[in-house]
Amino acid sequence: MADTTFGPKGWTPDRLASLAGKTFVITGANAGAGFQAARILLARGAKVVMLNRSAERSSAAVQDLKREFGAQADVSFVRMDLSDLSSVRTAAQEVLKAVPRIDALICNAAIAQVPTRQLTVDGFESQLGTNHYGHFVLCGMLFDRIDATQGRIVVVASLGYRMGLRTINFDDMNWEMDYGANTAYSQSKLAQMMFAYALQDKVKAAGRKVEVYVCHPGSSATSLISTSGGLMTRFTWWLMTKTPMVQTAEQGAYPEVMCATEDGLEQRALHGPTGRMEFVGPVGRGTLEPHAHDKPVMTRLWEVSEQATGFTWPI
Repeated sequence: MADTTFGPKGWTPDRLASLAGKTFVITGANAGAGFQAARILLARGAKVVMLNRSAERSSAAVQDLKREFGAQADVSFVRMDLSDLSSVRTAAQEVLKAVPRIDALICNAAIAQVPTRQLTVDGFESQLGTNHYGHFVLCGMLFDRIDATQGRIVVVASLGYRMGLRTINFDDMNWEMDYGANTAYSQSKLAQMMFAYALQDKVKAAGRKVEVYVCHPGSSATSLISTSGGLMTRFTWWLMTKTPMVQTAEQGAYPEVMCATEDGLEQRALHGPTGRMEFVGPVGRGTLEPHAHDKPVMTRLWEVSEQATGFTWPI
């Protein structure tokens, strides 16, 4: 049953009022949906802080945005490599020094379908390490600042969570056996979702004020697959982008902007396109499969994440 909360066209940025005085921190915002989210937020007068790996591409993105919105546009970047926990910690400290309020942290960055098994500098399978563990530490370090503003954490997931094992492979988190590009990717995105739903429960139990939302961009023409996928995956994706089953990167940004700004959304949900196969179409509340918030698995994942990252997160 499609969500009709926002009418037949779904949620669009037309619903946004002025965001002057609000600050949004976005990971992976120099390209794709993250860049488009930054554009939409800046157009409404918000301040945007990007957390990106490449200083060169970030400088170019900031220049592009200032050309579009004027030199006074409040957009900046902090260099952060999500796959390196020391880089995440350093960047988080820099954000805490430079950014007095955070209205929403949008966990948008990801790598996908890495064709052969790789490890991060910390020794984690690259997709789990980057997509989940990096964001886990970042959210933990910025949590109190977000809480002080009664702000939000938005986790950008993927329909890939429905593939693969549909649970967490605790016996082999780093895929030393049976590595598959898609299986490992779906595992990393499921881990991100489970983290978000576990965080919702912890926030509620502790009476804290942070809202946590999970969304996905649907099937959007971003650089994600073309930057980390294998040759065949990239070719198949290129073919798909020529069909109506793929929408623009700007449309792919709508769910994360909605979750960062719209009031009255359900938290235990998955927001995104509600059209064909939930790949495309009007943005609203989509279908959430129950394995994504299996309580014992979520609880264990949180403990494993604290042990793996060495970051204990008291809420």
